[in-house]
Amino acid sequence: MDYVLNILQAVLGIVNEMSPYLLLGFLLAGIMHAFIPDGWYTKYLSGNTFRSVVNAAVFGVPLPLCSCGVIPTAMSLRREGASRGAVVSFLIATPQTGVDSIFATYSLMGLPFAVVRPIAALFTAIIGGTFVNLSTKDAEETVPTDASRSYSEQPHLSFADRCLEALKFGFIEMMEDIGKWLVVGLIVAGLITVLVPDSFFEIFKDNTALSMLLVLCVSVPMYICATGSIPIAVALMLKGLTSGAALVMLMAGPACNVASILVVNKVLGKKTLLLYLAAIIGGSILFGFGIDYLLPREWFTEYLSNTHACCHDVASWFEWLCTGILTLLLLNVLRMRLMHQHTCGCEHDHCSHDAHHSHDSHGEASTHTYTVHGMTCNHCKKNVEKAIGTVKGVTSVTVDLQSGIATVTGDGINDDAIKEAVESIGFTL
Repeated sequence: MDYVLNILQAVLGIVNEMSPYLLLGFLLAGIMHAFIPDGWYTKYLSGNTFRSVVNAAVFGVPLPLCSCGVIPTAMSLRREGASRGAVVSFLIATPQTGVDSIFATYSLMGLPFAVVRPIAALFTAIIGGTFVNLSTKDAEETVPTDASRSYSEQPHLSFADRCLEALKFGFIEMMEDIGKWLVVGLIVAGLITVLVPDSFFEIFKDNTALSMLLVLCVSVPMYICATGSIPIAVALMLKGLTSGAALVMLMAGPACNVASILVVNKVLGKKTLLLYLAAIIGGSILFGFGIDYLLPREWFTEYLSNTHACCHDVASWFEWLCTGILTLLLLNVLRMRLMHQHTCGCEHDHCSHDAHHSHDSHGEASTHTYTVHGMTCNHCKKNVEKAIGTVKGVTSVTVDLQSGIATVTGDGINDDAIKEAVESIGFTL
């Protein structure tokens, strides 16, 4: 029982520190989503050039896309004309950071980590994308589908509507996407803090090479979001791992996992995959050694020690208020998920979700129902809708994230074309 109370106390201390910055980050993410046009990014990512790689990295660093959401988004950019190098640059930079995770990094780990982290992500993304472009320089660059066709234009919204859209995206959709992984990260951090004895990491204490090897073995195949990795990195540092190894966790954990490895290999090829992994692992190790051997250690440890010492102090009323709001937002996501499961269960009592086709009375328009596997967040859902919408004959697409059911309406829809569109962005039909 004491262990449970200690874990809850450790988790609550971390949440109180992070919650104001998380809420601010989610708000900024919503503003970016609502006020930046859909096709704005793609416009600057075409062409097998160094400029497209740099643009992709610069655009990707502040974007609040989680590790799973960045995969279909990057593959969708590829379909719309982005070069291989730009896609890889985007895949490396985007999941490592985001406005929400940068603020959260500052709240728990201090300004030096909050500055070094996006710089490291930007550098590794540019290097990785450049090498991919150089490796395919002599090859004919082809786009998997017709990049000139757009499924839908962003509707004209008033300023008030965009503000509402920003709040919906930041505090509902993003909560749906990363809320679970944020909670997992907090719980893991609490478990490490309370249950793992300090002596366990004694062999790794002040040993950058061994610390990085341990972190890479754990973080490369594991799925963890940029924000959820922060409390885990803090807990590992407090147990003796070096600041450089913590940075490796913050970089390699979100940017690389089994899902992204499989999709990059399938869509972009084995050669591109190897360059992608080499850039992430090599870049994280390079910056990790730089932190441990070139920069003053107290930059990265003093703030952490002070924060840890203050965890037992009474949190301010503002921190408690932000923690309460964050809790309510997470509970709202849980409520929505439970309601959806109940509704879906009732529907299953009356109908089957197996793929089927139905026609109207005139035999012209038809409705096709498919099951899409592999979607994990709202970005996945939107990219599937966009990909299916580019198929000839499709007039409307509705995708349900929880059940994976895609309902497609149109005239003369070809099932193989739908399958190709969905698989081109890394999902299965």
